[in-house]
Amino acid sequence: MSRMTPFSSPLLLGFDAMEKTLERLAKSGDSYPPYNIERLSAADGKAERLRITLAVAGFAESDLDVTTEENQLIVRGRQTDDTEREFLHRGIAARQFQRYFVLADGMRVIAAELKNGLLSIDLDRPESERMVRKINISVKD
Repeated sequence: MSRMTPFSSPLLLGFDAMEKTLERLAKSGDSYPPYNIERLSAADGKAERLRITLAVAGFAESDLDVTTEENQLIVRGRQTDDTEREFLHRGIAARQFQRYFVLADGMRVIAAELKNGLLSIDLDRPESERMVRKINISVKD
């Protein structure tokens, strides 16, 4: 018996990668670090922007890595344990994390800023040109 998916329609061609991405996102359940996504209003005729803000208290700039790979924004944080310190109580663990955001075609990262324990990543999507292309039909005898 075959499995029905939202992309199993014969009219949706080439969406295999999107289907795999959606499956992977459904399986990821980690909620650390918490984050916000906000829409910033367009100003001066510029394209609309988005801002992703992650709460990364305790992480230095050198502990964080922001990269894009294909259509994904990947934010990684790595802290090392300080073995020279003796803790009487340790409630703040040195954690590692990876947070993935799937980007739509044309989205690009403009800037990333770390301030007061919040990592803000600004994205935009420039207006794409509407393109209509006529396809010639060839007749073979």
